[in-house]
Amino acid sequence: MSEWLVLSIAMIAACAVVLVIVIANHRFTSDNDDTSGTPDVLEYMTMMIGVVYAIVLGLAIAGVWEARGAAEEQVAREAQALHEVRERVQVYPAEVRERVREDVDAYVAHVVGEEWPAEGERGRITERGGALLERVRRDVTDYRPRTDHESQAYQPLVDHIAAADEARQARGRGAGSTMPGVVWFGLIIGGLVTVGLIFALQIRRTSRELLLAGLFSALIAFLLFLIWDFDAPFGRSGSDTAEPFIELFPQALG
Repeated sequence: MSEWLVLSIAMIAACAVVLVIVIANHRFTSDNDDTSGTPDVLEYMTMMIGVVYAIVLGLAIAGVWEARGAAEEQVAREAQALHEVRERVQVYPAEVRERVREDVDAYVAHVVGEEWPAEGERGRITERGGALLERVRRDVTDYRPRTDHESQAYQPLVDHIAAADEARQARGRGAGSTMPGVVWFGLIIGGLVTVGLIFALQIRRTSRELLLAGLFSALIAFLLFLIWDFDAPFGRSGSDTAEPFIELFPQALG
């Protein structure tokens, strides 16, 4: 299911539930019920709960945003290191050069086509990806340079493969969800309480009040969806954070 469709359904459902409850509450309320005033202490408590929940939401969004940024940085490092390997191997003999490039392309195709979905579903990288990267390493380290030019290129190639491996391991460690379950519990319960306080303010069934109640509930739904979406550092729609690989290795993914 598309992320935009999920977001739309969540926001519409939140608005609908709140509006139905407000209208039903108004219909079953006695005509003699005084809704002209709200105790000051209730307004103060409502304001404080809203402020506290807004702070918690802000911290949660900042946390998942930071984790998403760190994940994208690791992906860029891994892709750039492998791109350097593919380009610097130009000084090697044709047979070795083509073998290294083919294995690099095979690794990239596996990462984008199979490993990204696996990270989203199971929260970890694949053993097949590690084996393909190890094959690239062996292609480089098993070759004995024959000229000074090849010798000068050897160590940088080894360093770039090590950098790619390090970035890959960091990507694996950050593949899972970044938000603990207890935090999600607090966010959901806090959202229900915050939206529920709308009814404690004794709002009436005017178009302005209904509009504000619906927009407020939709905003809470949107912010929770935003945290849920960013909680997966490498995305929930497949390879949406694999852009560095896609840009640097079009020949491997064509």
